[in-house]
Amino acid sequence: MTTPSKSKYSEAGVDIDKGNAFVNAIKKTVSSTHDKGVLNNIGGFSSHYAIDLEKFPQPILVNSTDGVGTKLAVAQLCNRHDTIGIDLVAMCVNDLVVGGATPLCFLDYFAVSKLDIDTACQVVDGIAEGCRQAGCSLVGGETAEMPGLYQAKDYDLAGFVTGIVNRDEIIDGSTIIPGDTIIGLASNGLHSNGFSLVRKVFFTDLGLTVDTQIAEFGSTLGEELLKPTRIYVKNVLEVLRNHSIKGMVHNTGGGFIDNIPRILPDQCGAEIDCNSWQAPPIFTYLMEKGAIPREEMYRTFNMGIGLMVIVEKEKAKEILDLFNQLGETATVIGTITENPAKESVELKF
Repeated sequence: MTTPSKSKYSEAGVDIDKGNAFVNAIKKTVSSTHDKGVLNNIGGFSSHYAIDLEKFPQPILVNSTDGVGTKLAVAQLCNRHDTIGIDLVAMCVNDLVVGGATPLCFLDYFAVSKLDIDTACQVVDGIAEGCRQAGCSLVGGETAEMPGLYQAKDYDLAGFVTGIVNRDEIIDGSTIIPGDTIIGLASNGLHSNGFSLVRKVFFTDLGLTVDTQIAEFGSTLGEELLKPTRIYVKNVLEVLRNHSIKGMVHNTGGGFIDNIPRILPDQCGAEIDCNSWQAPPIFTYLMEKGAIPREEMYRTFNMGIGLMVIVEKEKAKEILDLFNQLGETATVIGTITENPAKESVELKF
């Protein structure tokens, strides 16, 4: 009988020493996001966060999780990994803040075939930057080497955020009524949804590359596609300090058609004036070059509006002006209506 040769974990493709080296490499970056609520440092088995009960006397914890989809494939094509982490945080915290919650803690999941410390550090740099923009602490994560499930330099990302809101300050859309005003906050491009269609049109159908210079964008295709998702958290929370917001919509997959109804009461619909704002050039270019129907564009992409804020009509101008003063590009884009017979969202072109 043959005696099996001794085997090591590293020979199976998992390098524990490299994983430890990665944790040491990101400690300073991760710590730069911590606020006074964080009670322990990176490297433990879990994280501890103290809630400020003076600020949140009726604390309700709010949780959200998301990823960045196949935008990861574009980052790989560009060999640029320092912004995709911003997207990851944005997709989670923007979902959180629409309920009125303040983000507290963020965790990430980073899965690879074989860990490349330089790439992983770039990703974490982006996550930390996203956390700083959102005002939350990066308190932990998981890095998993899984040879056989991922190939070559592929990696996958998921994010998890915990936030907090006082019970009487939860925003759920329940007070929305016909006549309320919809304010749109501008996006800076595609953000992080629809990339399977984007990649099909640009790379498969048109045969472009990430290095193709596009005059309409004033940049390469790759630079345009990798623009990180805008994070609206701090400006929304600033407005909430002095004004009442009835409902908010993070405009991601599903676009206007599927996202708006998620926060509308049964008897309400929405009318959107699609001529009230100027969409970034990427949307027109994509629609024309890909021969994508206009309705499909508005159901798949944000079309230049990353967040929608629903407010009382009489308060709309004051809130609109404040968003613009804070640096947002805010526009009145629609009105809450009586629920139409067939569709709850009507797009006016």
